[in-house]
Amino acid sequence: MKKLSLDELNRLSVEAFKKADKNPIVLVLDNVRSLNNVGAAFRTGDAFLVEKIFLCGITGTPPHRDIHKTALGATESVAWEYRENTIELIRELHHEGYQVCVLEQASHSIPLNRFQPKPGQPYALVFGNEVFGVHEDVVLAADHVLEIPQLGTKHSLNISVTIGIALWDLVCKTEGLEK
Repeated sequence: MKKLSLDELNRLSVEAFKKADKNPIVLVLDNVRSLNNVGAAFRTGDAFLVEKIFLCGITGTPPHRDIHKTALGATESVAWEYRENTIELIRELHHEGYQVCVLEQASHSIPLNRFQPKPGQPYALVFGNEVFGVHEDVVLAADHVLEIPQLGTKHSLNISVTIGIALWDLVCKTEGLEK
């Protein structure tokens, strides 16, 4: 066994990424304040071939040094759009056929490991502010509220970790890794 070089990884170029078939997933960042978390969302979105990232409310947008530091160029590959109002975006995504899944700690949430997505169904995954979470009206408008079960003393995971876990789980369950 040997560690692979960057050339041996056979990653897509930015141009090839833009032309590639995407997993039917969009990310929605609802008032995320950390630019490093925004950059991490881009990098993780690139890794899992998401369609688009929506940056809502106070969420920072590229170009910004702190976003680029963690995105490592993914702001050039992953499509993104800024929206002032998250709830209006959620209504549009519903109209376009997306199932909206909020990742939040809430009554009657579904543990992520028990959520069974439908292959081919487009999903919008919504992640919230690092302190306040996803806005309540967005939670109420969602089709599903998913929660990552935790075993320790802390009350939450960092949003960048949550995005990675949720995307990995959804892409694995919908066979999106077979692209």
